[in-house]
Amino acid sequence: MPASATNSLRVAVLADSDTRWKWGALTAQRVTPTGDGIRLDGYLLRGRATPTARQLQEVGVHADSLREVTGVEFLRAMREGSYDVLVLALVGGGVQAMLHGLRAVWAGTGERPVVVTGYVGVVYEKLADGLLLRHGADLVLANSRHDADRFRAVYEGVGADASSVTEVALPFLGGAPYTGEHDPYTVVFAAQPSVPASRKDRTYLLNRLIEHARRHPEREVLLKLRSKPGEHTTHIEELPYQKLVQGRDLPANFRLVYGHMGEVLDRTDLLVTVSSTAALEALHRRVPTVVLTDLGVREALGNHHFTGSGCLASWDQLDAGHRPAPDEEWVARQGVAADGGYATAFDTARARITKLLGRPGGLPPLTPYYTPATAPGYLPGILARHHLGPDGVPLPGAPAADKEPGPVRQIVRRAARGAYRHGVQRVAPVIRRMGEL
Repeated sequence: MPASATNSLRVAVLADSDTRWKWGALTAQRVTPTGDGIRLDGYLLRGRATPTARQLQEVGVHADSLREVTGVEFLRAMREGSYDVLVLALVGGGVQAMLHGLRAVWAGTGERPVVVTGYVGVVYEKLADGLLLRHGADLVLANSRHDADRFRAVYEGVGADASSVTEVALPFLGGAPYTGEHDPYTVVFAAQPSVPASRKDRTYLLNRLIEHARRHPEREVLLKLRSKPGEHTTHIEELPYQKLVQGRDLPANFRLVYGHMGEVLDRTDLLVTVSSTAALEALHRRVPTVVLTDLGVREALGNHHFTGSGCLASWDQLDAGHRPAPDEEWVARQGVAADGGYATAFDTARARITKLLGRPGGLPPLTPYYTPATAPGYLPGILARHHLGPDGVPLPGAPAADKEPGPVRQIVRRAARGAYRHGVQRVAPVIRRMGEL
């Protein structure tokens, strides 16, 4: 029986990190026609960034079921299960591999769900590469009018169908609008795992944050961290701020905090970052927001995305009391919807999914832009990383147990993942430093 014949729609989300699980699950809830409600099944793609139980709890998104899988195990679940909507919340290569794997899984069945994908936040690098790896989904979500225009231009520029591009907004915006200063006045620096990357730059930002706390003892200064040591998010963090702050003489008004970004913004008077998506969350709520220029305005940092926003400033300016004023036209084009239009931001996506679900005769096969004919030197490698052949069929010996792994196997997997993270965060930086001697 098709899932749509039941009282509620069945939705699956495949994610490869805590931030993508948050984006995927919230997107599923916002874009799926809710009529009689939805059943949400979560699948976490096994890898270096598979979220821990603590990270999942911090995200705070409920799923009716949630389990960890390999790519091949997920494809088997899609063959055996019956869903109305599938959200692929993965890096570009992961999306492309699953599109080809799903095309093979659903070949000849006559039934398949609506496939949705997109981006977790600001798209400031690898625009063409990331977009073409996502091509083939029924909906490729753009988080703003600005992104939708760029996405269509890329697809049309290579002769690919651009009709899948659908303008929405970031699904995790929300919270009460900022109404005025708190007591104490609170400055929050939103840290990022990989921006900036070098020890020198990260130490510089930490020093300036601590110095700001010393200059303004009447303020509360918070360093908002994404993950605890040993945990990974979307990007690898080789030099966590927790490590850099060890042994430092810290002022009493300086603290490290974790938790849900929305809850931190509830008490924020000034949000400071290099280029975090947290800036868009803050702008949505009209919290004063600064994107730092101290390390330059550069593509490698992602802060170039905020040119024209009115938010660019330096620590020297902030120390002197600068208050940013965002450009309203820029904010509107970035999907921030600070003007109250957020409630309708997902209407177009819901309407498109409703139409696709009601299409007579079901949906046609998935047709990614990349095929063995159009990208013979690129696509096979992407598929092989997920143990798929050029035809999207699992390769011999692909890791896909016929049943859930037993306790011993789960312990071994956790130990191996911990060893990998230790190598990335502790051993790799030492080797690089030795190589530069």
